[in-house]
Amino acid sequence: MASRVSLKAKGKSSKGSKAQEDRSLCESLKEWTTWTMRKAKVITHYGFIPMVIIIGMNSDPKPALSQLLSPV
Repeated sequence: MASRVSLKAKGKSSKGSKAQEDRSLCESLKEWTTWTMRKAKVITHYGFIPMVIIIGMNSDPKPALSQLLSPV
């Protein structure tokens, strides 16, 4: 296993580095959340109707595809 390298300064530590680290963690979390929600929106947008059709075709009466796609 590779060892992790710590880049902490020796001696007195500044309080600003901790705040900066928290801010970058918060920004990373915000970016990750935004990216995840955008991907989930696209997957839901393009996957919902095919999922409904597949579930409908696997139901008990076994309808034909034309019966599933017709509005009546």
